[in-house]
Amino acid sequence: MEINDSSWEDFILVGFSEYPKAEFIISLFVTGFYTMTLAGNMAIILVSILDSQLHTPMYFFLRNLSFLDISFTTCIVPQMLVNIWSGHKTISYVGCIVQYSVALALGSIECVLLAVMAVDRYVAVIWPLRYATVMHQRICHLLAATSWLSGFANSLFQSSLAIILPLCGHHHVDHFFCEVLVIVNLSCVDTGPTESKMLIARLLITVIPVYIILTSYACIAGTVVRIPSAEGRQKAFGTCASHLMVVLLFYGTVMFMYLQPKNNYSQNQGKILALVYTIVAPTMNPLIYTLRNKDVKRAMRKVIWKDLVKDS
Repeated sequence: MEINDSSWEDFILVGFSEYPKAEFIISLFVTGFYTMTLAGNMAIILVSILDSQLHTPMYFFLRNLSFLDISFTTCIVPQMLVNIWSGHKTISYVGCIVQYSVALALGSIECVLLAVMAVDRYVAVIWPLRYATVMHQRICHLLAATSWLSGFANSLFQSSLAIILPLCGHHHVDHFFCEVLVIVNLSCVDTGPTESKMLIARLLITVIPVYIILTSYACIAGTVVRIPSAEGRQKAFGTCASHLMVVLLFYGTVMFMYLQPKNNYSQNQGKILALVYTIVAPTMNPLIYTLRNKDVKRAMRKVIWKDLVKDS
């Protein structure tokens, strides 16, 4: 039987178009958060590069996280805003593939990178005297490269499964961006085997990092409670609190969205959760790290003061 496929047609991103007034309000909300995401994460990258005291493994990984957040939101938000404000909800077939492939890769990288950052905090708390020796520059670069390579490998695997599925003229995407599972659901053939393979890939890229994070923090908690002084316990906890808050925000939404049974999932619910992990979470990361981190706040004041002195 020959399938009449028209895969090369443009996709229609439905987004929140069934609620026109809400869509405009959402666009203002998204614009504000996107601006804060760019400003906050670029500030962290610049400050951690310019201040030599922040040339440590923790801030090396934080720069990677900030760059990821900028890239992830930029992959999605500009297209979303153009579609809302222009009234044309289309995205090209190639553009859709690029968007869901890149978004999937960057999201996967963040899953692994957060686990790497947990390991970094584990070494800092458990072996503070050996921290500089264990987390030397070559190891940091290797761990960062592992995060990036594993994320792109996961995206390549899942995206290749999605690309080969025939769409048979189904091009109305009930989302505000091309998300790989939504595109898979447009197919006119049985997607069960494909979705099963994707589920295994999602489990590997989320469950293994979560296990590493939980194990790291279990060991950290066991060490912290044995510290005799309250000041020492507070200092040890302070080195991990910001990262733990980012982990809870990111993984809480991602796992709730991608690992729950299909019959408990509504598309509107998925759009709201997607707004949280694609737009809100990248904005909160720099706020969490700057508000709770004395080193970053000190470095920012130092850099700003230098600029003011130069200007005067």
